[in-house]
Amino acid sequence: MADRDRDAEGRARNARPRDALGRPLPREAIGEDRAPEGLVRPPAVALVEAQRLLDAGRPFHAHEVLEDAWKTAPEEERALWRGLAQLAVGLTHAARGNDRGARTLLERGAESIAGYAAAPPHGVDVDGLVAWGRGLAAAPGAGADPAAAAPRLTGSAVRTPGTPGG
Repeated sequence: MADRDRDAEGRARNARPRDALGRPLPREAIGEDRAPEGLVRPPAVALVEAQRLLDAGRPFHAHEVLEDAWKTAPEEERALWRGLAQLAVGLTHAARGNDRGARTLLERGAESIAGYAAAPPHGVDVDGLVAWGRGLAAAPGAGADPAAAAPRLTGSAVRTPGTPGG
């Protein structure tokens, strides 16, 4: 299609504005600021930026940051970053009320990162995130408020779904 949004390399890109949960809005609407796509961020920077977006209730946008990290990560870390992106998308689906999609992505994300539990790269709380993802998959309604349900990506503090700041 001639009117389709394309980037400089000709890849299809949807330039429509989006809401906080990544849903496309009408072209004339004012949407949420989007994380720049295709950036190569050092892992620590990607984790901080993704956490900031999760804490702000913007898991779709956090997913975009984590997806960039997945696509640029060394081969031995790609499943970790893919799994983190899947967890963020799972939270997005939970917040949108798509329980089936939430369950699928949360379980898939938890499974993708579980293999890193013995030696978690970059301080990622693999055990906590696996437990968080599986817990939210069992009760996706607890993700209706994505900021309250957002996990901690690093460290040992994992919030309990549905507990603000907890």
